[in-house]
Amino acid sequence: MTIGGWIIMITSISFVSIFFGWTLYLVLTHKKSIEHLHSTLDEPPDIEE
Repeated sequence: MTIGGWIIMITSISFVSIFFGWTLYLVLTHKKSIEHLHSTLDEPPDIEE
């Protein structure tokens, strides 16, 4: 592989790894209230109108 190919490969793998780590960090550190958790079986609030 040429030096350009190595640079593109290392850049791509680095970006994907950093992006994965950042999203994993956001998911694991996000504090959400349990009230916002809904099931797919819940009816929407406007169904009774």
